[in-house]
Order: sequence, then C-alpha cells, then structure tokens
Amino acid sequence: MRFTFTDVMTRSEYLPPLAVAAEAAGYDGFTIPDSIGYPEHSEAVYPYTADGDRSFLDGKEFIEPFVLAAFLGAITQRIRFNTFVVKFPLRAPVLAAKQAFSVAKMTGNRLGLGIGIGTSPFPDDYLMAGVDPAHKGARMDEAIEVFRGLESGDFFEFRGRFYDVPSLKVCPVPTRPIPLLIGGHSDAALQRAATKGDGWMHAGGPNDALESMLKKLHGLRADSGKGNEPFEIHAVSQDARTVDGCKRLEDMGVTDVVVGFRNPYVKGGDAEALSDKVAKLERFAEAVISKVKGDGVR
Repeated sequence: MRFTFTDVMTRSEYLPPLAVAAEAAGYDGFTIPDSIGYPEHSEAVYPYTADGDRSFLDGKEFIEPFVLAAFLGAITQRIRFNTFVVKFPLRAPVLAAKQAFSVAKMTGNRLGLGIGIGTSPFPDDYLMAGVDPAHKGARMDEAIEVFRGLESGDFFEFRGRFYDVPSLKVCPVPTRPIPLLIGGHSDAALQRAATKGDGWMHAGGPNDALESMLKKLHGLRADSGKGNEPFEIHAVSQDARTVDGCKRLEDMGVTDVVVGFRNPYVKGGDAEALSDKVAKLERFAEAVISKVKGDGVR
C-alpha cells in the first residue's frame, strides 16, 4: 500500500517544505488540487459542505497544477505528484498533453494525472475558461483519446465531435505512460475509470459507500476484460489512520490512501503553523506508514 499526503488550500509558501518533509518521512505521493478562480456571483451549490456554501474558497491559493508539480519535482527526488483532480474537459487536450508530458520528463515520470469533469452542478470553472459546460463527459472521453494518441510519440490525428487535431506529434513524450486516474463517484465516472483509466480517485465519504463503489468498479473492469490489468485505487478514508484500517482497505482493493490532518473547508486562511503540519505528517509516518510497510502491506 502507498500513502499520499494532502494539505489542500494551505498557504502556497508551505507547499515546498511540506513536499520535502513528506518525501523524507516516507510518503509515496503528494496531492495537487485544481481550481481556476472564485466567481463573485454563482448559483451553484457545493456538495461537500452541509449547507452547500462554498465561500470557504474565497482567498484560498490554488497554484496551477502543472506549474506546481514541476516546481515541487525540482526540489524532490522520489515522491510522486498526483493531481486531485484536473478538470480535464475545460483544457485544450493537445496543450494539456504537452504540459503533462513536460512535467513527466522533468520529474523522471513522477506525475500521476488525476482527471475529472468537476463537481456537478458546478459550471463556474468552465465558464471562466470559455468552455461550454454541457457534454463534459463526452469532451472528457475525446480528450483522453487525444492524450493517449499523442503520448505514443508518433504522428497522431483525431477528428471528433469537440476536438479536431491535425496529424502531429509532440516531443518529448514520457518514457512510460502517465497514469490517468479518473475521479468521480457517479456511475459514468466509474465506467470511465474501469474502461479508459489506469486508476480511480475516491473523494471521500462513508466506508460502506466506498465498498459499494469498489465492488461496482471491480465488476466493470472484469466485464471489460481488464480485471487482471494493473489498476490504482486512491481512497480518502478514516480507516487509513490505523494499521488495521489500512489492511481493511487493502482487502477491498485500495492501493493508495490519501491522508491529511486538517479540515480545509473552513473560511479564512490556514492559521496552522508549518512546524505543526510537519510534526503531524511525521507522527503519522512513524505510527502507521512504517508499520504498514514493515508488515508487508504494499
């Protein structure tokens, strides 16, 4: 089992020392979130707060994911950076591929590309980027096909409903494929992950719901003939806080657990001291990571 550290919506100056500290403590991954901006007016209801309010986002710093991954990759040696998740359909796929390939090249293939269509109904980032938020799923499917075609390093041409790519190739391309980790809890997201992705990203919630989604996901992969292929499952679960809990998650098929130590869904800036953050991630590494890996859970 692998461990990914997350501290989203913290102060940007904390991110470099946190990445270095997480790597030193034995974490395998570091999450990088994606958000373009905070609209002054919106009718969208946020699904991850009790009252649907998302004013906690106001003033929160989000560094552009590919820029941040490249920066953090330059000051680390081993840890992988997993976007969690990039809203793929609002990006031009050729440009997104170029950015991702460049990060993978400069970091020694230390990029895991978590992608999704974004929270629904939540069209604001699409409107900010000048992209029609309708048909996000269909756009996503085409973008994945373009990404994989260009990743071959050969000339690639695509004629689709949303994207028209003339025959071209890009250089450099990664020396091994970038893992595409599909985020989302809907049936469509699980189907897309099972058939088009190299893994799935779980955004949190009760363990019974996670177990139900995993059973569905495993069934979809078996039905598509991919049940025996390598597949990453990144999960956010309170069970990851203990050695026994990690073993339960592994038995369910989880390969990577995502752990953080503060609630980011609060208004205002992050007042926690950097030293306290580092101490927490180190204590967890000593109490759980070292024991899980020492017991042979991989």
